[in-house]
Amino acid sequence: MKKVVIDGNSLTLEEVIKVARKNYKVELSEEAKKRVIKSRSIVDNIVENDEVVYGITTGFGKFSDVTISGEDCKTLQRNLIISHACGYGNNLATDEVRTAMLLRANALSKGYSGIRLETLNTLIEMLNKGVHPVIPEKGSLGASGDLAPLSHMVLPMLGEGEAEYEGKVLSGKEAMKKAGIETIELVAKEGLALINGTQIMTAVGALALYDGINLVKISDIASALTLEALRGIRDAFDPRTHNIRPHKGQINTAKNILNLVEGSSLITNQGEIRVQDAYTLRCIPQIHGASKDALNYVKERVEIEINSVTDNPIVTEEGQVISGGNFHGQPMALSFDFLGIAMAELANVSERRLERLINYQLNDLPAFLVKHGGLNSGFMITQYAAAALVSENKILAHPASVDSIPSSANQEDHVSMGTIAARKGRDIIRNCERVLATEILAACQAIDFRKDFNLGKGTKVAYETVREAVNFIEEDVVMYKELEKVQQLIVEGKVVNNVEEVVKVIY
Repeated sequence: MKKVVIDGNSLTLEEVIKVARKNYKVELSEEAKKRVIKSRSIVDNIVENDEVVYGITTGFGKFSDVTISGEDCKTLQRNLIISHACGYGNNLATDEVRTAMLLRANALSKGYSGIRLETLNTLIEMLNKGVHPVIPEKGSLGASGDLAPLSHMVLPMLGEGEAEYEGKVLSGKEAMKKAGIETIELVAKEGLALINGTQIMTAVGALALYDGINLVKISDIASALTLEALRGIRDAFDPRTHNIRPHKGQINTAKNILNLVEGSSLITNQGEIRVQDAYTLRCIPQIHGASKDALNYVKERVEIEINSVTDNPIVTEEGQVISGGNFHGQPMALSFDFLGIAMAELANVSERRLERLINYQLNDLPAFLVKHGGLNSGFMITQYAAAALVSENKILAHPASVDSIPSSANQEDHVSMGTIAARKGRDIIRNCERVLATEILAACQAIDFRKDFNLGKGTKVAYETVREAVNFIEEDVVMYKELEKVQQLIVEGKVVNNVEEVVKVIY
């Protein structure tokens, strides 16, 4: 059985993808089980002794000064979930929901949240049996965590809300029954433990990051194809230039380009055709490299966050209950804003290379890469569409993290907007996929106008992968269908995977 064992400390981005998109089963480690049981015993003692402790025997937010009796604790936890489930908008995708469930389970398995083991096991059983709560994507301020969307995640556990099961959206109660999972009644601290965390923003952002890593590799492949199509100059990628400005992403990008075009007869030397290329060709290492360095930073932040305790209060190993602010999404908000900006730049430069491919005033190719121009428009409007996506990305790249609106009667007076940052980053990446697909298709079209050439070791594989799906465009066709084919090759990883069989593309 393909499975991922969670212990709260060692989950990786690659394992997240296995669970989210490849349906690996999830199993709790034995050590994690012991920690969860110990943490719960501390909470039980607090309730039995009628101690006044925030989140256990008090209300929440501004109601933290309202003491709740032991017999009302169950009602308090249920009320917390149903009152906080007020999300709005399109529903999160299934892989985003699965990731959120996994990350919440992993955080709870660290043993600082006071949840019962059977409650945690219910969440894991839902994940393993494919009961996916319906979660609207909007409604989180990113502090106190992702309260509204995570409440929607919990509803089916109580027999409420809705969930997707076997391809159908059912009531939460019916989905749990069909999957053979018992619904539960939450007890003291459990509702807050389940919803007070950053798992929605981190889930959306982590998946976007993974897709972004694939796209930075695609961007190098696309630019290498364009470089060949335009008879670009190899000298700008000489390692001697990059070693004296040793940013890792820049050095790796220059290496990638040289490796991808190795053996190409289209690539030229300085002065052979022209002395310099335009910035969008000559500065590929500097531009792409900066985005790669940004993604490496974000990946480091994400892998810290997916193995962190992000709820409040925490129950320490010594039996103390500490009220703090680990639910605050600021570390992720800044990171996902950075992710969006980095990916928007890859689309920006790709669209400018697309313009150089189709604009006959900037190259020696047929106008808009088509025979019989005038009768045929060729790639003319592909640049319009790409430009629209790039412009939209510029709007989306405005940082969400610079905004804050006080909540809970000003008790929670600074929030992160991290979930908005994550969703914007995801949307930028979707747009970036299409822009890069457009550049790749145009580059392959331009290459076909060249005569008697050899492509590079890596670009030849990329070109052949595209040509297996899309033919040379002799006369106008329904263009969006051709672009969708190339975008699908990118999304499925076929371009990168095929190229990496002969050339390792590093980021």
